Amino acid sequence: MPENSHQSEAAQASRNIYLDSFLTFFKIGLFTIGGGYAMIPLIEAEIIEKKKWVSHDEFVDLMAIAQSCPGIFAVNIAIFIGYRLRRVKGALTCCIGTALPSFIIILLIALFFHQFKDNQMVAAAFRGIRPAVVALIAVPTFNLAKKAKLNRYTFWIPIVSALLIWLLGVSPILIILAASVGGYLVGRKGITK
Repeated sequence: MPENSHQSEAAQASRNIYLDSFLTFFKIGLFTIGGGYAMIPLIEAEIIEKKKWVSHDEFVDLMAIAQSCPGIFAVNIAIFIGYRLRRVKGALTCCIGTALPSFIIILLIALFFHQFKDNQMVAAAFRGIRPAVVALIAVPTFNLAKKAKLNRYTFWIPIVSALLIWLLGVSPILIILAASVGGYLVGRKGITK
């Protein structure tokens, strides 16, 4: 009898992690304006601090991978965290949880857009949201820079990368490839401080 009870508890815990991860990412997707980078503080608060599903170092690594992969950053990070929790089923659960709020909101906007597209209050609200979105993106970028443990050998990489993309129009894919090769070469030389 105790063995069956233990199996029942394990099955319940497994079901709960799917529901918990779905609801967590649904909430993150629902209450984030400004895209994937604006979600970073919410994801950190929920996934690292509250749920403790990944560590800060793992999260930084997952963010680097999510940024390097094609697709939507928020969906990529949800897939990686879900996969870490419960492999393929976890990845699907977190992915759907993240994308579903946006899908529902866009569907509602498409249905009712003609009714409020010229409303001055709606236009004013969106003008007010823009500066907040910039802050939501700037804060996690600054925090990520601190967690990336930049040192005298690496501090220039994000600066040069941003300038190459912004001023010269260099493809971010080329930047990622060059940084990967550079990181590999530096790692082979053993330069870490």
